Amino acid sequence: MKIIYAREALKDVIKIKSKKLKDKVKSVILDIKSAKNLRDIKSVKKLAGHPSAFRIRVGDYRLGFYFENDTVEIARFLKRSDIYKVFPKQ
Repeated sequence: MKIIYAREALKDVIKIKSKKLKDKVKSVILDIKSAKNLRDIKSVKKLAGHPSAFRIRVGDYRLGFYFENDTVEIARFLKRSDIYKVFPKQ
């Protein structure tokens, strides 16, 4: 799959101080790259109310992304309590 990173997502990851959490994010992104379809990725859930919005659980954090035409746009990476306030954009 092709991956595109939103500017906000890159900022979210840069703010993380935990090396362990950064390694988990890297692992999830590698899983996305190597997957042939969304079913091959662990912990993926479709978000209600938006046709192409999905999330992946990474501990207490969520990786929000859009999936269209075999392209993943990673939009945000925030704590569970914060991500649903800003993702998906309505």
